[in-house]
Amino acid sequence: MTVTAYTLAVVLDLFCLFLGYRFLFQPGPAAVGYGVPADPKGDAGAYLTVKGIKDGTFGVIGLALLAFVGARAEAWFMVCVALVPLCDTLVVLRHGGAKAVAYGIHFATAIVVLISAVLLFLV
Repeated sequence: MTVTAYTLAVVLDLFCLFLGYRFLFQPGPAAVGYGVPADPKGDAGAYLTVKGIKDGTFGVIGLALLAFVGARAEAWFMVCVALVPLCDTLVVLRHGGAKAVAYGIHFATAIVVLISAVLLFLV
């Protein structure tokens, strides 16, 4: 179970880094994938950049916690970070995005992050 817990945590942290990269360097497609398209050259450009920085930072913090503090700290971090995809679900729904994206991507991600936290607590 330890290998599974650590592997899932690392994959999720690396995924945050990927999302950060995508919002910084491919903001238009990243926004479409998020479920609420935005024009990266318009007013939304700054917000997409901020989202990229936030997501990338979550990945770095998660990896640092896992490497330098341990599984329990990473588990609590995952519990807290699960709020982000839960709120993303609401953002997509509130702004007319597809329910399939809201639930199939964001809500499902929150569940996977919480499963990761449970596995890390059990290590």
